Amino acid sequence: VLIIGLLTGVVGYQIFQQVDKGRVTTARTQINTLESVLELYRMDNGRFPTTEQGLTALVRAPSSDPVPRSYPAGGYLKGGNVPTDPWNNPYEYESPGQHNSYAFDLWSLGGDGNPGGAGTDADIGNWTEIEVY
Repeated sequence: VLIIGLLTGVVGYQIFQQVDKGRVTTARTQINTLESVLELYRMDNGRFPTTEQGLTALVRAPSSDPVPRSYPAGGYLKGGNVPTDPWNNPYEYESPGQHNSYAFDLWSLGGDGNPGGAGTDADIGNWTEIEVY
């Protein structure tokens, strides 16, 4: 029984590591997809949504200035919802960005939902490289 318990603990730890890696990879993929959608928004409207308009501008036409000049029926994202990160937190958005001053910063606060952190708790942004844990 003791040996089975030890093996279960080792295997369980390995499985949880893989789940965490998968979440980090999913966050990076979603950020890349949202970057592409934001570029489409910019091509249609001449600018990115403001920080105040946020990512909601991808599913509902902003009514505050600058109002988009060309907004597709149904918005830019299927389903009418902005996805949450793999930890079920909203993605953060700032335009112009502090890291990308001519465009925008888009990031997840990672597993802990707080700025900073290390490992799977680290922020994952469109300016960061993906780390393998």
